[in-house]
Amino acid sequence: MAEAMPWSALAWPVGLGLLLSFALEPAVQPRPLPCWRRPAAASALHVALWLLLFCFELAVFHRPWFAMAIVLAFQLFVVLVNNAKFHSLREPFIYQDFEYFLDALKHPRLYLPFLGKARAALAVAGFGAAFYGGLHFEPALSASMPLAAFFGMVAALALGAGALLWWGSRQHLPVGFVPQEDLRQLGLLASLWRYAQEERRHHPLPAAQADMAAPAEGTPLPNLVVVQSESFFDARRLYAGIRPEVLQTFDALQASAVCQGQVEVAAWGANTVRTEFAFLSGLSAAALGVHRFNPYRKLARQGVPTIAGQLRQLGYRTVCVHPYHASFYTRHLVYPQLGFDEFIDIESFRDVEKTGPYIGDVALAEKVCALLRQASSQPLFVFVITMENHGPLHLEKPQAQDVEQLYAQAPPAGCGDLTIYLRHLRNADRMAAMLRDQLQSMATPGWLCWYGDHVPILPQVYKAMQEPDGKTDYFVWRNGVPGAGEKVELRVEELGDVVLAAMGLRR
Repeated sequence: MAEAMPWSALAWPVGLGLLLSFALEPAVQPRPLPCWRRPAAASALHVALWLLLFCFELAVFHRPWFAMAIVLAFQLFVVLVNNAKFHSLREPFIYQDFEYFLDALKHPRLYLPFLGKARAALAVAGFGAAFYGGLHFEPALSASMPLAAFFGMVAALALGAGALLWWGSRQHLPVGFVPQEDLRQLGLLASLWRYAQEERRHHPLPAAQADMAAPAEGTPLPNLVVVQSESFFDARRLYAGIRPEVLQTFDALQASAVCQGQVEVAAWGANTVRTEFAFLSGLSAAALGVHRFNPYRKLARQGVPTIAGQLRQLGYRTVCVHPYHASFYTRHLVYPQLGFDEFIDIESFRDVEKTGPYIGDVALAEKVCALLRQASSQPLFVFVITMENHGPLHLEKPQAQDVEQLYAQAPPAGCGDLTIYLRHLRNADRMAAMLRDQLQSMATPGWLCWYGDHVPILPQVYKAMQEPDGKTDYFVWRNGVPGAGEKVELRVEELGDVVLAAMGLRR
């Protein structure tokens, strides 16, 4: 009987913990199917993962009820993060997002405000109650039995969980890399595990892009500036009361562009690197598989053919300018693999006054114009990733004059975030004007490509007005030779080829 007592001490916390872990899932957005309607392997993965986390906590703290509470508190935290992400970005939490937990500690302003004070307080309260209750009221199970027997019991439970995980993993549950649908079909824990499995699988490098065409002998290679403008899109599609002059330079550049229009991008509200990598590599989401969610985690580090690498082979100096920390998204490791000679990050903007919380677009334009002025006979490719209009916008406050300057007709109540967005959008327009003027002043041919990485996070505004379709706006413009502003709808992975073809550099 004495031998059975330790196992009976685990039965209730394990059984109740598993029951509560399934009971949490109806709170997930979008709501998963009930466990009895999912594949058996999905439920097996859920049970196995929960038990392995339980065994880890039990091995560390020796208290089964405490271990149960901590695992459930962590699961609740992931559910809260999932729901916050789905509310803002229309996409649930996925395995690749665990990387952002560390980023949230390094750059809290980019992430924590979207969780919200109530969710953050609930998460902290859950962990606090679990720690206090478990350590204060529950004695260590190892105190009532030999230590070797305790760890043997933990190991046996972990071995059973591992066997269940092995079986569930071997079933190769299908995923379509549509996160909301995969979550609905498999449940939260099983969908996280399947995305982790897919990322660990070997993913062959995509085929090389089409060959570059050498220019005619004696023809100078033109400079090329590509601007990926943060959260840029024509917000006048949302509300007719916005003053048209907010984007007056953008309108003029589109009218005289080689081509312009709307571009279908790879992200909604955030996840800039999805659009960024799609432009640079020319690879579609279908070609990337699970790596579409964060290509810089693994795939890009292998070295992928990009527009930067191809231009460098033609003799270009290739530079990326991004006024934020080089380590964010590990760009400092990835960009040399993608064909860039130099990466200019926030360290080069130390003495620049910020516009809002970030380095402004006007200061960024000044840096790019200086690069163009300093360019030697070697042609220059500058890839610019702006930062000014990065959220969370709701942490800024509209100024008294903003409504008069930005609107011909005042917006509905509760649209202060749109006002903040337009204030920064106007600076993006000023940046476009500065780059245009600099390229126009140069004797050498120069091209400017401009596009938005995704639409902004404006959930309250979209409720009051309408939700955009997710497409952003672009143009491809050349100095000295005005175009007809031909309207062409594109996917962002096609845009690089369009630019090179217009420049006469694509076979």
